[in-house]
Amino acid sequence: MKIVSWNVNGIRAILKKDFKNSIDALSPDVFCLQETKAPLEEAQTALQIFDDYSSYVNYSKARKGYSGTAIVTKEKVLNVTHDMGIEEHDQEGRVNTAEFENFYLVNVYTPNSGAGLNRLDYREDWDKQFLHYLKNLESKKPVILCGDLNVAHQEIDIARAKENYNKSAGYTQREIDGFEKYLANGFVDSFRNLHPDEVKYSYWNYMFNARSRNVGWRIDYFLVNQSLMSKVKSAEIHNEYMGSDHCPISITIEN
Repeated sequence: MKIVSWNVNGIRAILKKDFKNSIDALSPDVFCLQETKAPLEEAQTALQIFDDYSSYVNYSKARKGYSGTAIVTKEKVLNVTHDMGIEEHDQEGRVNTAEFENFYLVNVYTPNSGAGLNRLDYREDWDKQFLHYLKNLESKKPVILCGDLNVAHQEIDIARAKENYNKSAGYTQREIDGFEKYLANGFVDSFRNLHPDEVKYSYWNYMFNARSRNVGWRIDYFLVNQSLMSKVKSAEIHNEYMGSDHCPISITIEN
């Protein structure tokens, strides 16, 4: 099974940028989108172009045209749920979960800590509650987590580590600590596990021609339970695909 994850920075915008051809070329069995930025009906309508797939959309109830996630799949799904069941964290359409026969697939768009780190406390609580949510799922069957986790884990994952450390959202020690708790609780960073020394990014700020200069961040991940890691045949970052400030990432897993 090939699974793709992509922060599209607006489903309606990326549809005008060769998105259909990109997905066709990637040829996933399942693809997960973050930051769809569309109400439920508009996101569902946009995804109808993928007529071989079924789509499951979560959307922001708090702010129109903000956040949002979707799971789009050819594979049979046993059940789909949205959010974590925590009202404070369930207003922005950031989580959807598909249950497959052998695992749960959790798609997430983790909250950004914001300008001036004004949302860092909220983000820290999110990480804690989200890990609890994942561990509850894991008690039933293994979990694959994918999406934009809004954190660069190590210096190798960010082009300008020293300039950003503890100053920029996505590279504070508190966010790094939150990420490391996932790893300490039995999740494996699939890309870094298979490519321990490779420098490759998944996000570039639209400003300052960052992508053309490859001044980027690796903040999009597939984290898999340790019990599944032996079944992961590949984990890739596809930075040749354009259309968003993020590029798609993928894993291929023996199902």
